[in-house]
Amino acid sequence: MFSKKNKTIYLSNNREWKEKNKEYLMHVQSFLDKVDNIENEGLKRDIITQMLKCDSILTKLAEEEFIKQYKKGQKEAYLV
Repeated sequence: MFSKKNKTIYLSNNREWKEKNKEYLMHVQSFLDKVDNIENEGLKRDIITQMLKCDSILTKLAEEEFIKQYKKGQKEAYLV
C-alpha cells in the first residue's frame, strides 16, 4: 500500500484499498440500487454526485491518516 520514493511517502494506488473491500462494495451497490428507483433523473444525478463527493473527501482523509500513522510508526521504530 505504501511506497517510498525520494523519501516521500505516498499510497501506490489510492483507491485500491477500498475498492477491494467487499463490505464497501456491497454498500455502494445497495446505495446505487436504491438511487436507481428514483424517477427524477436530475435528482438521481445530484444524489449520486453528492455521494461521490463525500466518498472522495472521506478517502482523502483516510489516506492522510494512513500516511500520518505510517510516519509515526517509522519514528517510533527508530527510537527502539
